[in-house]
Amino acid sequence: MGQIEGCIMQKKLCIVPQRSNILRELTRGIILTEEEQELFYAAVVKHVEISLKGNRWEILLQTQEVIGTALLNRVGAYIKRREHIENLIFYQDILNIETSINRVWKTLSAVAANGNPSVHHLLKNAKRIFDGSHLLLEVPGELAGEILQAHDVLRVLQKAIEKMLSIRCLISYKAVDEEYAIPEEERELVQDREYQNRMTQRVKAVADVTEPSPKTFAQTEKESLSKVTKDPGGRSGLLLGKNFTGTAISLDQTEGEMKNVILMGTIARVSSREFKTNTKLLLFDLADSTNGISCKKFFKEKEKEAYERAVASVRDGMLVRVKGSIRFDTFQNDFMLFVDSMQKVEKEVREDKAPVKRIELHAHTRMSSMDAVVSPETLIKTAANWGWPAIAITDHGVVQAFPDAAKAANKLDIKIIYGMEGYLVQEDFEQKHANHIIFLAKNSNGLRNLYQMVSLSHLKYLHRQPRLPKRIIEEYREDIIVGSACEAGELIRAIVAQKTDEELLEIASFYDYLEIQPIGNNEFLVRSDKFPHIKNDDDLRRINIKVAELAKKLGKMLIATCDVHFLNPEDSIYRAILMKGKGFEDAELQPPLFLRTTEEMLAEFDYLGEEAAYEAVVTNPRKINEMIEKFKPIPDDLYSPMIRGADEEIREMSYHKARALYGENLPEIVEARLKQELTPIIGHGFSVLYLIAQRLVKKSNDDGYLVGSRGSVGSSFVATMTDITEVNPLPPHWRCPYCQFSEFVTDGSVGCGYDLPSRKCPVCGTNLLKDGHDIPFAVFLGFDGDKVPDIDLNFSGEYQPVAHKYTEELFGKDNVYRAGTIATVADKTAFGYVKKFFEEKGVKKHNAYIANLAAGCMGVKRTTGQHPAGIMVVPRNMDVHFFTPIQRPADDKNTTTITTHFDYHSISSRLVKLDILGHDDPTVIKMLEDLTHRDPKTIPFDDPATLSIFSSTKALGLDPKELGATSGTFGIPEFRTGFTRQMIDDTHPSCFSDLVRISGFSHGTDVWLGNAQDLIRSGQCTLRDAISARDDIMMYLIHRGIDPLLSFQTMESVRKGKGIKPEIVEVLRKGGIPEWYIGACQKIKYMFPRAHATAYVMMAWRIAYCKVHYPLAFYAAYFSIRAAEFDADVVARGKEYVKRQLDDLEARDSQDIKDKATIIVLQLAWEMYLRGFTMERVDIYRSNAEKFILHEKSLLPPLASLGGVGASAARSIVEARKDGVFTSIEDIKKRTGISKTCIDALQAHGCLSGFDESDQMELFM
Repeated sequence: MGQIEGCIMQKKLCIVPQRSNILRELTRGIILTEEEQELFYAAVVKHVEISLKGNRWEILLQTQEVIGTALLNRVGAYIKRREHIENLIFYQDILNIETSINRVWKTLSAVAANGNPSVHHLLKNAKRIFDGSHLLLEVPGELAGEILQAHDVLRVLQKAIEKMLSIRCLISYKAVDEEYAIPEEERELVQDREYQNRMTQRVKAVADVTEPSPKTFAQTEKESLSKVTKDPGGRSGLLLGKNFTGTAISLDQTEGEMKNVILMGTIARVSSREFKTNTKLLLFDLADSTNGISCKKFFKEKEKEAYERAVASVRDGMLVRVKGSIRFDTFQNDFMLFVDSMQKVEKEVREDKAPVKRIELHAHTRMSSMDAVVSPETLIKTAANWGWPAIAITDHGVVQAFPDAAKAANKLDIKIIYGMEGYLVQEDFEQKHANHIIFLAKNSNGLRNLYQMVSLSHLKYLHRQPRLPKRIIEEYREDIIVGSACEAGELIRAIVAQKTDEELLEIASFYDYLEIQPIGNNEFLVRSDKFPHIKNDDDLRRINIKVAELAKKLGKMLIATCDVHFLNPEDSIYRAILMKGKGFEDAELQPPLFLRTTEEMLAEFDYLGEEAAYEAVVTNPRKINEMIEKFKPIPDDLYSPMIRGADEEIREMSYHKARALYGENLPEIVEARLKQELTPIIGHGFSVLYLIAQRLVKKSNDDGYLVGSRGSVGSSFVATMTDITEVNPLPPHWRCPYCQFSEFVTDGSVGCGYDLPSRKCPVCGTNLLKDGHDIPFAVFLGFDGDKVPDIDLNFSGEYQPVAHKYTEELFGKDNVYRAGTIATVADKTAFGYVKKFFEEKGVKKHNAYIANLAAGCMGVKRTTGQHPAGIMVVPRNMDVHFFTPIQRPADDKNTTTITTHFDYHSISSRLVKLDILGHDDPTVIKMLEDLTHRDPKTIPFDDPATLSIFSSTKALGLDPKELGATSGTFGIPEFRTGFTRQMIDDTHPSCFSDLVRISGFSHGTDVWLGNAQDLIRSGQCTLRDAISARDDIMMYLIHRGIDPLLSFQTMESVRKGKGIKPEIVEVLRKGGIPEWYIGACQKIKYMFPRAHATAYVMMAWRIAYCKVHYPLAFYAAYFSIRAAEFDADVVARGKEYVKRQLDDLEARDSQDIKDKATIIVLQLAWEMYLRGFTMERVDIYRSNAEKFILHEKSLLPPLASLGGVGASAARSIVEARKDGVFTSIEDIKKRTGISKTCIDALQAHGCLSGFDESDQMELFM
């Protein structure tokens, strides 16, 4: 066995191997699987005991995890044969003995109980405490200990562990003084009469004792592993089922299937479902501090009221006790809790009971990027609940929490102190380390100065962080209170560096107050090798005492702060998860950066002396507060750019076009609508917004690009009359273009004007035009017309930069900024962080638990960005810093784009926001106009052939089976996906308004799936009646006699995912609104505006019209816009090749984004071939650089459509061929400068066949 050290031990030889590969030597030649080898050879032989009397070996292995008995027996038999020994026994010293035993505890309990349910119950609920190879069982009371002794449980259990796991484990028990109640669900299992009787007597003896309030599982994971929550008795509110009592166990104590278990935790992801059998299902996740589980509760048809009560009362974040059975759910393929009953438990909350409260002047929110996890709302609400007069917001380098903080404070009696923790540097802003520094704005002027510093730090002094040179701070510090910050501040760093008192006094003199924090915040200084002179807590206290001495010498206030990064101590796990995700190795060693009460802070700083501690914790922060005014970080009103005469121009423009369409004497319905809209538009100062949008649209139209409207702007008739949108929101109507006759349908019987039958004018005989989509104005500006309009416009993608440039011409370059965005940790990202956190620790947790922790990580700022279309306009006579600081998106120093520092949502009602979006549809329509020479505005919206492709392939002349689709909507926006084509199959649209409804369905959340689709399929409603867009609700209710204001309020509630309140449901029922309609409203989470859907469908219709009537132009335009996915080398190979490629891609089990995009292109190519058209091969002389050329029955693709030939190379080839034919490949290279990759692509396609590599004439020159 190689070199050994030996010692005689009680007639045994103890051998300690000195070679690490001894196991491999002993088992050389044995056949093991890869998994067995990995497990077994990870073990280390600690020593071998050889009996001197008999031929017997005992090998002690140190293993990372338990090695199964079967494998050990097989290996042992092999070694015995090889080494000629009679007996061999393996023992395991498992490094993670706790995990190994816990994994099989259920089986061990059953073996040790030997059929005795009393013993089994005790073992199952005993608290297990591991200390190396020692297991301590904590059982409730002396009686339980007597039971264990009477049945010799410890010896049996020890033998079972040794036999099952080959682990030597010393087991003992401890009887803790704790009341023990037999859970009701266990009583039927208890057969030991003596046990039962004595336990019952004991329960009676303590029945009158009031038990303590239930605690939330807020300990560390290890402490919470076997925590038992006492029965809260009558203090629980019954949510469903029957009231119950009993002991709640932690989720980590559950294992496999369990009957009548009681759990306690926080619920999340509440949802509900209804089945065709009228059975209803409530689903939710339950999580405590140890683990989680998914839960189900079924309700039979007769339990409808109980179901409705449960749905109305069960909410995310609620702390509950649940009783039920854990069973394996085949549908979820996991163990789930099937709930019988549920009780609400009031959460314990921390309180500040001091007679005079402190004020926190150093607190971070989620806007401190990936560093703090408390929301501004939660922080401020807690401070207000504690009775604090104020609290400061001081995020790292940013002020992006200010809008949410102000919003939260509006509802509470508390002042917000607006500040920031900046990054201080000297003259060289790229110095290695920046120091932290606190700024607190005293008033509005100080706030503007703070905003200016934020802008400068992001635009001029950005280096890893947004930094501020000291001279800039001195320039802008007027009306700003400056604090010395935390251990990362200049002062404490100097103290830690053991600088002289003179140097410290000079540093400290720069600040208005000096700051100290709990010593736990700086504990890393003790752990670090960089600070050998800081060894313990006393050294940390001495740092704070030094700061106090400096403050006293300089006559400056000493302020004690928490440096808040999370609200409660247990919330540190969220910050640890995020920091671990960023790569911090010590992420789990979180300092106690939680919000402390006055009492907690006074206790923390008692070493300063009672008077000095009170001054630092209470008196001085309140003095700072008295120096600061109460003000708002963003003004309340809307500040629009000034355009003289805007009100009159909008009024005149609206009436002028209305009279041109409907006659000098306007119909009453038109006159009333204009007055309804113009009164609030002018009254609230919105005319300038309409005029700006009108000018942008006119500029684009004049330049030959149609503009599509987005959002609900199509709900405004004034927007229609000023040519901002094509969507006419009036009721469906006919009008005569010659004599202005008009007739309106106002009873809701027609979906839109395009659905009306064609008629001739009864006055002059002219063919009447049809229009009107019946959209209420309230959807756009609210019922009272006071909502700031958000005018979204879809410009052609290639025209978007021109439109953006035009805004600078209109308002001035220094008054136009891109709308800033803030990207936060979303649910899936947070889930991934948490999952990875536990995977790296080798711990498996239930998805419900992971999701629960993920919720605490969500909303934390990751980065900043820019709205793809949003432009914020500052009035010419105002500075942007009156509203917001400015910065670059994602702190990208290489971009010239400047955005608002605040997320655009928070200032969109204070500044004009223009949405100038680049979109494919206007680009395609522009291409089609150029190819067909047909003005898109002349395309009729009642063309039968066009309508037919939304339900059949007849107009395309194709067999549905051969095409692989029952409709002809491949390539048509809004209707090209499998999802919308399935809707078409389900609904069979027969008119234009049906298409609008399908568009609404496709953009909503819980509008179609599980809602309208089921109602239509079951025959409870038709496509016409089903709710598809938000306006449907308001108009449906109004047409059925419901009060207009209530109809509007119901629409608003439903579209925001809030459903309908019970009292409103009763009003609707009395008004004759059917149950299916009310039920559909309750399920909806988000809804599209009908104006938006209508605008989209109008664009899609024009493209569909060209597909039917100008097919080659349609395919050329579509393939051009999908240039990234279109490869001429594939499509030009012919019909059969395209079909094979398409079939291969569709047959793949998993398709990535590129595959899916390619499938769409190949579907169109296949359709094109089926319709009798072909794709020619790219020709180096005839092909255009980037545009398709239309021939009679074929398309000639551009040079750039070949994979490997970019647009720049294609243009070079076209330019070079103007100088004559190419004489060789070498000549092409020389004259075009294109790359070898490009040449290879041309050769592979056959473009260069017949070309020599070089000019042969050169051989003779």
